[in-house]
Formats: sequence, structure tokens, C-alpha cells
Amino acid sequence: MDLQLNDKTALVTGSTAGIGLAIATALAAEGAHVIINGRTQKRVDDAMGTISAAHSGAKLDALPLDLSTAAGAADAVALFPDVDVLVNNLGIFEPKPFDEIPDADWLRFFDTNVMSGVRLSRAHLPGMRTRNWGRIVFISSESGLHIPAEMVHYGVTKSAQIAVARGIAETCVGTGVTCNAVLPGPTASEGVKDFVGSLAKQSGKSVSEIEKEFFLNVRPTSLIKRFARTDEVAAMVAFVCSPLSSATNGAALRVDGGVVKSPF
Repeated sequence: MDLQLNDKTALVTGSTAGIGLAIATALAAEGAHVIINGRTQKRVDDAMGTISAAHSGAKLDALPLDLSTAAGAADAVALFPDVDVLVNNLGIFEPKPFDEIPDADWLRFFDTNVMSGVRLSRAHLPGMRTRNWGRIVFISSESGLHIPAEMVHYGVTKSAQIAVARGIAETCVGTGVTCNAVLPGPTASEGVKDFVGSLAKQSGKSVSEIEKEFFLNVRPTSLIKRFARTDEVAAMVAFVCSPLSSATNGAALRVDGGVVKSPF
């Protein structure tokens, strides 16, 4: 399927690994000019090399900036003022008991997971409205619907992303601009792989055993009983970024393996 992204410029935040890298790769494969973002030049260069190796004609630009800060967002907009597609993927997670989460962690999570997308969306939305076309996508999580007890602060930021995406969509009524949230379930991203690998090493079990136990005890409602692949999430995001998704707006789209039981 041709997603009609050949003439589009897309910024994918946090796109040097995991879901972000998979999204950037999918958009590049569809012919979009993709801006790769990470905190260091090396991470960005490595990601661009990975994408170019898979797609020799990929149109890529580098954006080595920390977009969790207001200064980083301002610098990004100055360098790339006209973006057709904005994928707010930058995010962090960290399991921690609720009563051990200090204010500093709450603020750090909100700056990274929520405000990074708010700042960039606020900056790019006027141009999208002027051109009467644009796509803004927040990469939220099923944790935004079912707040995980093991990381409440993370879940709350993911709920906020869903709300912000819907709110932005409400400001784009009758235009060619859409804003949606995509909600992955447990996904085999770089961070998750490292976390699961660490648990396996500590317990003396295999990674497959840890994965099986996770879906038995922590996410028992999963229908696929495995971690989703990053490319499975990216496929949904690429479609939502395309002109073909013009009737999808203000939605919370689940790629969660059936973890959320509600049909709505």
C-alpha cells in the first residue's frame, strides 16, 4: 500500500532506538523525509546508518537535541520550522513504588513524556493549519488507560498524552490537520529488552521464561501473550501519519495485544 508520504517531512522524537526507530524506518520506507532525533550525535548517526542500510534511498536529517527541555524544543523548531508530520515518541519509564517517587521524578517524567510533545505541537500546529494539512501523533500507552501500580507516574503521563491529543484535535475541526494518540502495549523496545534481560540474569531464568511469567502475572489480559514487535507498532503509526488516515482524528488507537479488555 502506498501511504502517499513522498513529499512529507516528518519529525520523530526519540527515534534512535525502539519504537521511535521503527517508526522513523517505516516513514522513510514510505518516502518521507525523516528527521531523526536523539540526545547525542552518535546515537543519531547510528540510527541514520541503520535506516540507510535498510533503505538506501532514505531521506534523513539529524537532530541531536534533548527535546525534554524548552530550550531543546526551541532549537529544534528553529532548525526545522516546517514539519508536516510530528510524532511525539520521546518518553521514559521506570518502575518505582508510588510512595518512593519524589517530586523531581514527577516533574522529569512530565517534562519528557508530556511537555516535549506539547511544546513541539504548539510550535508546529499553526503552520499545519496554514497549509491545511498535518499529522500529530502522540505515542502513549495502554498504561494510560490502566495505570500500572509499579509505575504510577509513567501511567499518569500517558493518560495526559491521550487527553492532550484529543484536545489538540478539537482545535483542528474542519481542517486537514489531525491529532491522534497511539497506545502500544508491552513492546520489545530497547528499554524493555534491557529490563527483561536484567530480570532474567538476576533470577537465573531465560528471557522467554521471564516473558511468559510477565504475561501470566503482570499483564494477564494480553491476547497475544508476548511482547509486541516495534515494527508492529510502527505500522499503525505510519498509517495514522499518512493522507489515507484523514478520517481518523482525536482517537486513542490501541496496539496493545488485547491487554485492554474494554471494546471501547
